This record gives sequence, structure tokens and C-alpha cells, in this order.
Amino acid sequence: MLCALTVRRLRAGVSLDDFERAWRLDAMPPGWVRAYTVRRLEDPAEIVSFGFFDGSIDDLRRSQREFDYAGQRRRTDELVESTGADGVYEVVLEQGG
Repeated sequence: MLCALTVRRLRAGVSLDDFERAWRLDAMPPGWVRAYTVRRLEDPAEIVSFGFFDGSIDDLRRSQREFDYAGQRRRTDELVESTGADGVYEVVLEQGG
């Protein structure tokens, strides 16, 4: 299982609703199990988007091309002041659920 994760700081005046409209997908692409966007309680301008992908890194990259992930990123990048962590991680420990 892989986890794609990006930490962002929204530009001043950009609401979470603005970001959601640009980021939300109509349907999850194949291989993607679940995705979340969370907001830091102490700093609402900081949001973290992460999703879980069941497949290889090559499968994930193919999925990103097929659903135009680059286009989705372009739509949201104009709303973002800065980006922190941004990458694909391997799930090495799962607890609960």
C-alpha cells in the first residue's frame, strides 16, 4: 500500500471551500482506496491531503496520468502559498481498523 501526501499552506484570502472545489474528484480513480484532506486546528491555512493507493509505484503513476493529476495540481497550485512535504510513501505499519 502506498500513501501520497502533500502539506500545503493556502494563500491569504483562500478558503478551504475554494481549495475543495479545485481539488475534489467526481470519482476515485482505479487503485485509489481512500483520500483525505485535513486542516490544522491551530492554523487553518495549513492543510494536508493524503490518499492510499493499492498497487505499485508504476501503477500509481499510470493512474495519475489517466485522471490528469497534473491538471488537478495546476488548478490548486494557484491557491497555495507554499508546499511542505510532498511525496509518495510506502505504508510500513498499519494499526487499527
